[in-house]
Amino acid sequence: MEHLRDTGLDTGETPLSHAVIDDRYVFVSGLVAADLPDAAAAIGDVAAETRAVMAGLERLLTRLELSLGQIVRVTAHLTDLDEMPAFDSAYAAFFPDGQFPARTCVEVSRLVGGCRVEITATARRH
Repeated sequence: MEHLRDTGLDTGETPLSHAVIDDRYVFVSGLVAADLPDAAAAIGDVAAETRAVMAGLERLLTRLELSLGQIVRVTAHLTDLDEMPAFDSAYAAFFPDGQFPARTCVEVSRLVGGCRVEITATARRH
């Protein structure tokens, strides 16, 4: 098993691995726009945060020689489920073939950095 800490993500001293890789799956820790150095302007806008986080997730998977199409499971945390239509619209654009991963979406009271969206994912390697 391999533990990846991506130096391109700003999670400070938080004790976590951005991804844990075993022989079949990659388990990606939750990403928020505040983790992404180029996404500060997106914070506060659910659609913009979703696009930034999905792009960050795509970069991380690409580094591991995977694609978004290999994601089998997603958990999305939103600070307001009333903003789910904006989230869904931005999220769906990353899966143009309509082959969406299994997904759970929950409302939470607060996220790191004042963010409104956090996404975790599991991708299948083979």
